Amino acid sequence: MATGAAPFDALQVADLGDVPINTYSLEKSVGIITDFYREVLGHGCVPLTLGGDHTIALPILRAVAERHGPVALIHVDAHADVNDEMFGERIAHGTPFRRAVEEGLLQTNKVWQIGLRGSGYAADDFDWPRRQGFTVIPAHEVWWQSLAPIMDKVRAVIGDAPCYLSFDIDGIDPSFAGGTGTHEIGGLSVPQALEIIRGCRGLNLVGADLVEVSPPYDPSGNTALLGANLLYEMLCVLPGVPVR
Repeated sequence: MATGAAPFDALQVADLGDVPINTYSLEKSVGIITDFYREVLGHGCVPLTLGGDHTIALPILRAVAERHGPVALIHVDAHADVNDEMFGERIAHGTPFRRAVEEGLLQTNKVWQIGLRGSGYAADDFDWPRRQGFTVIPAHEVWWQSLAPIMDKVRAVIGDAPCYLSFDIDGIDPSFAGGTGTHEIGGLSVPQALEIIRGCRGLNLVGADLVEVSPPYDPSGNTALLGANLLYEMLCVLPGVPVR
């Protein structure tokens, strides 16, 4: 109601069901996921994905970059997810965006990370992205502020470049979204989350995800409800969606 967006008036929207994986191999699952999205993108679709583990961003980005070339990225998260490895593994939920940089999937001067906070393994957790050209906006720098002005800057920098939006639910403060596995206090509010997504209107969004909702940690269902609504907001800002 607030935005007047009417996605079903202009878009053909379909639930394609669960993406297949190999439940015994994360490495093989990544390849299967990329193949699935390669097929989806081959039909001219703009995929909106619900997760699940943030690892999925890497295989999706691989397929997206094959079709559109390196993309701009808006990444909302408590964590930068640029670890070189986790417990000796180079593919994990904390490594996707380092791998994406190494593989040339991103336009690094058009990457925005919003909501980062909390303790880390080293200062390099947040310094490495900056050295790649990312714009990093820690959560504490935007406490009590509207994010609409920041999104004005995001749109100006990204321009008409193909853009992917990756939204980890733990970017939002756990008082709003407790049903996730890696809570960090002092996060974004729900209205700020809406400002980020609604601020993507006008960008050339070629895909998006909403990840890290964990039903076992969400007995009330509030986090799942929030995640579903945020994904719908993403649908409302896709190119071609009319505003009444």
